[in-house]
Amino acid sequence: MRPKSNSLLAERTWIEVDLGALLGNARTVAQCSGARLLPMVKANAYGLGAVRIARSLEALEPWGFGVATPEEGTELRAAGITRPVLVFSMVTAALGTAAEYGLTPVLDAIEQVHAWRALAADRPFHVQVDSGMGRAGIWWEAFASHADELGAAGGLEGVCTHFHSADADPASVREQWARFQAALGALRRRPALVHAANSAAALRHPETAADLVRPGIFLYGGDVGADVRPRPVATWRARVLDVKWREAGATVSYDATYVTPRRTCLTTLAAGYADGYPRALSSRGDVLIGGRRLRIAGLVTMDMIVVADHEWAPEPDAVATLVGSDGDDEITLDSFAAAAGTISYDVLTGLGPRVLRVYG
Repeated sequence: MRPKSNSLLAERTWIEVDLGALLGNARTVAQCSGARLLPMVKANAYGLGAVRIARSLEALEPWGFGVATPEEGTELRAAGITRPVLVFSMVTAALGTAAEYGLTPVLDAIEQVHAWRALAADRPFHVQVDSGMGRAGIWWEAFASHADELGAAGGLEGVCTHFHSADADPASVREQWARFQAALGALRRRPALVHAANSAAALRHPETAADLVRPGIFLYGGDVGADVRPRPVATWRARVLDVKWREAGATVSYDATYVTPRRTCLTTLAAGYADGYPRALSSRGDVLIGGRRLRIAGLVTMDMIVVADHEWAPEPDAVATLVGSDGDDEITLDSFAAAAGTISYDVLTGLGPRVLRVYG
């Protein structure tokens, strides 16, 4: 998908977000799991724009949306999103904001349950069981000691847990699922909503789908090791700023870590680590220009990167592809992340605010 608006002519760097691919990935999760969707749109929908993403996903009638902070939830409310918004692992001091804006908290301790009920009486809340993730939630073996109190509490709408290795370790999923079932079994009655599965679990372990699934990275084009692969959603482009030929011995970027070995075309692109381009890709990352793959030369800087080619020069007004396809070649989101020594989540959520998001 190439930019179509003339307004993009003045842009340095931008992300093209394929909303059709996003919806296709969401449908895949729903079909494979057989459960209703609770899409995770935290961290600005993994960097791609929470409001626009949520509005697009409304077409699939999800149960609600998942966020990480009350502020993320209030942004959705201000945009007119009326479905339930589940706020995961929030700090106790922020419960008042959740109550004020009609957000549903996921509570991690019995003390938080007391605090919520004091603020919001019988309004809905969910409780998280720690079945092995070790981050937050009531430890599964201790859950039974609170079961009577929770069962009698008005407002208990859901109970959830989170798998730590759904993309890599089936045995751990089975163990955590059994622990979660033991915790649920201690309640007087099953809550209306039970949920545990993230993208990997929803696709690889549909037996854990329960009432809701919580897809995240798969929606946005990240691979989770399932038999089905996601459609690419995000394409990252950057404009060419400068094209010049240099003879052998020319230095490039800070610390002069790259020296041209022979006559070389150096092309400067308008993206850097302030935009979220990983500094770890210095002298080893690739970009695509005109269907040709070029290697980064020297250190990635705050606002620019330089790429080198010994035989070819792009047009001065060319556009480079940092993530995505160009001609017959492609730099996938996951290969880009792997080259930088990180994961796709880190790449997307690290996109800077000056990277324009373009939707199509």
